[in-house]
Amino acid sequence: MSGLLGARTCSSPGEASDIESPMGAKLREPLTEARFQQLFGGAEQEPEELAEPGWSRLCSRWRRWVCACSGPGAWRLLLARLPPLRWLPHYRWRAWLLGDAVAGVTVGIVHVPQGMAFALLTSVPPVFGLYTSFFPVLIYTLLGTGRHLSTGTFAVLSLMAGSAVERMVPEPLGGNRSGIETEQLDAQRVGAAAALAFGSGALMLGMFALQLGVLSTFLSEPVVKALTSGAALHVLVSQLPSLLGLPLPRQIGCFALFKTLAAVMTALPRSSPAELTISALSLALLVPVKELNVRFRDRLPTPIPGEIVMVLLASVLCFTSSLDTRYNVQIVGLLPGGFPQPLLPNLAELPGILADSLPIALVTFAVSASLASIYADKHNYTIDSNQELLAHGVSNLISSLFSCFPNSATLATTSLLVDAGGNTQLAGLFSCMVVLSVLLWLGPFFYYLPKAVLACINISSMRQMFFQMQELPQLWRISRVDFAVWMVTWVAVVTLSVDLGLAIGVVFSMMTVICRTQRVQCLALGLAEGTELYRPLRENHKLLQVPGLCILSYPTPLYFGTRGQFRRILDWHLRLGGGKETPKTDGPPDAVAESVRVVVLDCSGVTFADAAGAREVLQLASRCRDAGIHLLLAQCNASVLGTLTQAGLLDRVTPEQLFVSVQDAAAHALERLELTGPKTCTVWV
Repeated sequence: MSGLLGARTCSSPGEASDIESPMGAKLREPLTEARFQQLFGGAEQEPEELAEPGWSRLCSRWRRWVCACSGPGAWRLLLARLPPLRWLPHYRWRAWLLGDAVAGVTVGIVHVPQGMAFALLTSVPPVFGLYTSFFPVLIYTLLGTGRHLSTGTFAVLSLMAGSAVERMVPEPLGGNRSGIETEQLDAQRVGAAAALAFGSGALMLGMFALQLGVLSTFLSEPVVKALTSGAALHVLVSQLPSLLGLPLPRQIGCFALFKTLAAVMTALPRSSPAELTISALSLALLVPVKELNVRFRDRLPTPIPGEIVMVLLASVLCFTSSLDTRYNVQIVGLLPGGFPQPLLPNLAELPGILADSLPIALVTFAVSASLASIYADKHNYTIDSNQELLAHGVSNLISSLFSCFPNSATLATTSLLVDAGGNTQLAGLFSCMVVLSVLLWLGPFFYYLPKAVLACINISSMRQMFFQMQELPQLWRISRVDFAVWMVTWVAVVTLSVDLGLAIGVVFSMMTVICRTQRVQCLALGLAEGTELYRPLRENHKLLQVPGLCILSYPTPLYFGTRGQFRRILDWHLRLGGGKETPKTDGPPDAVAESVRVVVLDCSGVTFADAAGAREVLQLASRCRDAGIHLLLAQCNASVLGTLTQAGLLDRVTPEQLFVSVQDAAAHALERLELTGPKTCTVWV
């Protein structure tokens, strides 16, 4: 029994009847759940469904589903699974075509150098980055619901896939390899990367079949942003050997970032002056161009394609100066024309790569769904999270047959697509045309492209991810818990690895949710004079309390993790069991001297209850009955009420103790305490 000392108390029936009623009030009887169902009815069920046994009902539903898949039902299914059938008939050709064309070509120009750069990050030859910038984009255009989403190679996924590829196909001992040995090593790594894409695509299709699009909510925004920011630091450090011209093996596993830094510092005297000069000049051009594109995005008709300009300048410089032969500068070499033959990945490797495919699938879906949601909210349309699972699952699965590595939506190119004026998925087709022209005709022009330039493109593309750290001060002011989630995830990603950091971030994020349910405060409610509103006593000192009546609100789920606290709090409020612990509540226990005779438990905040929580409510009902306290439950949702009923609640209480609202329960309690006379409550209209 609790409340603030300053709260007003009705000490006699006369006082209780003096509460003013606003104009427009009318009287009715308090409604129990049973009476409400009698008056307004529950969920309707067909009589034949009720009479049929469970197996027959299942067969009937199957027959109805089959009928729905014929004719109009099949067309609705086709519309749902092929979004262009919905938006293409309403496409505004005059208003949108030019914007989609310009944006698609701009993104395609960026895809070419960025795809080759991220291929090196995945430990496969550059041409496979071009394949990954073509097939997934084409497939997502047909299946995706994000109108402003740009898919293709993504640095975080390339880093995760590259670590797995290096572990599955490690660098052979001995520095010098023949050309045949290099080709064999590259072929094995391409096969491993394609198997990763196949495995992640299959997992996403399985999630789509189970309609698990809701899983994206478990990767909260702080987790995703900390993951991408920490991975950007991994990308930066992993590119240092290429920037300096150091032929160092790639470090994998925990503490790989620090191992790479130590190896670079040890080998620094052996760095190549030529590649160091190329890297410095490339960054000196790319970084200012990125900054100009951001600062003058509203004034520029289209962003400056700094990457393609740098690629062309570096290729011409390397060709005219023969840097590859005179200074041993590493170049891209010959890009094979056309497309690779479709090849099914080695299925025998799939069980061994599922542990690597699962985090890749989760990051793919989380980043893509969050990006699509951001731009959908901004441009006032909706996305289907389950359809996104299908789109990215099919994209990874089919593209893996053409030796592509894992792919997803990308932060940089999506922002570029929107800034360049893209309106629909049609921009993806124009992007594919640019990449296709490189694969069919323009590939030889990139023969002399230094790999150091690709490393610089990798680093400059991380700008947006690094700048996410600027949001930390605001996050600290808004929510210290989210700030802690961000920092724990980031430290885990940087210190350990991207995979382990993601797992630690998700677990820690879920633990914060559980801890917040453990720190809930049970609130004692009082009546606002002249209304039927009940509000927490600790927030309003002028609220009214009725002697012998205690109204409590328990605003948290009731499950095995909170059942102990639920028992302690209720025992303390009602003085049951003589518990010595003093839980964190809203007032001293001696605020109302008279013992509790009726308690109303507001269950509107109990979103769900499990078997342990339901048994705790049953035990509370028994303890209240033994103590002579009349227990009333108010505003239980259908799920919670069903769980309590199945657990045997009606064996401990009567249906007349279950009410549809706190107001109805309080009116019944006042009548039971003989303070109100007629059995009525007030409803404001």
